[in-house]
Amino acid sequence: MERLFNLDFQLLFDASLLAISVFVLFLLLSYLLWNPARKLLEDRKKGIADNIQSAQADKEEAAKLKAEYEEKLRNADKETEAILSEARQKAMKNEEKIISEAKEEAARIKARAIEEAELEKKRVADEMKQEMISVAAVMAGKVVAANIDTTIQESLVDQTLKEMGEATWQN
Repeated sequence: MERLFNLDFQLLFDASLLAISVFVLFLLLSYLLWNPARKLLEDRKKGIADNIQSAQADKEEAAKLKAEYEEKLRNADKETEAILSEARQKAMKNEEKIISEAKEEAARIKARAIEEAELEKKRVADEMKQEMISVAAVMAGKVVAANIDTTIQESLVDQTLKEMGEATWQN
């Protein structure tokens, strides 16, 4: 037999057997080692993808919550302004009401004071008239007692009452 590339048959047989056994060993090891390693890598790849997806969902939800929060803050500012405006309006109405009530009370007090002053003025005038009458009566009595008799005195009193009349005494 002739040699191929100056190699003997035994060496070629051993080399081909070695190649076959390496190939079988490769298949066996790929089944035993590479498949679990690939599965582990695939699982890790899926886990990372799930984590990324979950992070994106959390980020979107956080963005929604942030937008909601900012909207609530804007609404809270508007609501606060509305409440303050309403409170100011109520305060102004209360102020106007209190002022009008105070003016009415002042007007009532003033009217009552004027009325009391008028009554006091009338009472003082009446007292003065009574005093003048009593003084005039005493003086007239003394003058009449000294100068006039009873018949002249009665005629003078009647004449004076007629001249003065009812209107004079009622003032």
